[in-house]
Amino acid sequence: MREPWTERRDRKLDLAAHAAWLYYIAGNTQEEIATKLNVSRQAAQRLVALAVSEKLIKFRLDHPLSECIALAESLRDKFGLALCEVVPTDAANQDNLTGIGVCAATHLESYLVNKTPTIIAFSSGRTLRAMVDQISSMYQPQHKIVSIIGNMSQYGRAGRYEVVIHLADRVGSQVYPVPTPVVATSVEERDLLQTQRSFIAVKTLVEQAKATYVGIGQIAWNGPLHNDGFINDNELTELIELGATGEIAGWAYDQHGILLKQGTNNRVAGVPLEQPAKRLTIGLANGAKKADAILAALRGKLITGLITDEAAAEAILSKI
Repeated sequence: MREPWTERRDRKLDLAAHAAWLYYIAGNTQEEIATKLNVSRQAAQRLVALAVSEKLIKFRLDHPLSECIALAESLRDKFGLALCEVVPTDAANQDNLTGIGVCAATHLESYLVNKTPTIIAFSSGRTLRAMVDQISSMYQPQHKIVSIIGNMSQYGRAGRYEVVIHLADRVGSQVYPVPTPVVATSVEERDLLQTQRSFIAVKTLVEQAKATYVGIGQIAWNGPLHNDGFINDNELTELIELGATGEIAGWAYDQHGILLKQGTNNRVAGVPLEQPAKRLTIGLANGAKKADAILAALRGKLITGLITDEAAAEAILSKI
């Protein structure tokens, strides 16, 4: 296992390479680089200087992320994203989530280390858990970590990839889970659950979140919702027949990214998604098998930022 300091240095070099690509190849100013990388102008200048001192720059960008950076910029420009990061795909194991986890954790830590009280919202799932696993331990009780999704099945079985409590344990922040299942057994049950004072309080916090991190799942047999037991075989079949392509926090949408008005969407008991998203909503997903679901989410403006891998990015761009 790599040491945390090694991963942090590698991530710093990744950012330096990205800054250098933007400056020397894409012709961005330092102010534009600062905006795109969410750093100060001075930090952008230092990153470019680091790329030079580390000999990442010759007559071309001599860094393994060169192609990933180009893919990220293409996706950012085509979909008007507030941020976009593409990490290399592990050729030996395309389901490996370490790279995307480290990248996403770097973005998340920029909020967590801030002394100003901040509300950050999350869905659940494997990719977000991989992100949380890369977060350094700290004590930041001023922040509020809020869920947008319930974390149990209709029959009370807990999800295996809960995020907010796991994150709060690592960083010492206040935590607000959604006190409902992912999908209720009926519309009436959902309506009753959402009248609870605790649900209303969480929904209000979500609406004030500085950033929301969400996983993107495909609607398919053994896709995340189905595999984790949040929907059954009949419910999955109905969603497929309705044309569902992907889901975010349990909310299914079609190939155009439009949220379905039928099926289990009538009973999703979590916080409703905005369409289009009005706040920074960062989608996390990797692998070519997720490309259709990611592309649909981008088309429907369900997300305003994306962290993905090379395989997914190439597949998405090939479909445009």
